[in-house]
Amino acid sequence: MARGIWKGPFVHPSLLKQVDKLKTGNKKPIKTWSRNSTIIPEFVGHSFLIHNGRTFIPITISEEMVGHKLGEFSPTRKFAGHTPADKKAAAEGGDSKASAGSAPKAAPGATPKASPGAAAPAKGKDDGKK
Repeated sequence: MARGIWKGPFVHPSLLKQVDKLKTGNKKPIKTWSRNSTIIPEFVGHSFLIHNGRTFIPITISEEMVGHKLGEFSPTRKFAGHTPADKKAAAEGGDSKASAGSAPKAAPGATPKASPGAAAPAKGKDDGKK
């Protein structure tokens, strides 16, 4: 559910104080843990250090960011990338071309399982009573 229009955007009060102080003085980055604060037009041009759970990510606010949350610009997860198919096949110990057309191999000494379409004896209340 969205925030009520009559309430206005949420901005942490300490952020508003710090931005007002910096309008007159230097442009030192504002360190914040308030990821849920909305970016308002007064923030444009200021730089923030937004906490992502481990480190602070430096962000400079631009016009296009107004209306978004600070946390949207500080990712909390590191994406290492997808594993290429050839590396995955080598890690499994098989060649992807050779194993694609053949059936999966059973482990040595394993008992074979019945296929799902095989006829199994019907169980009912008359079993073993004749």
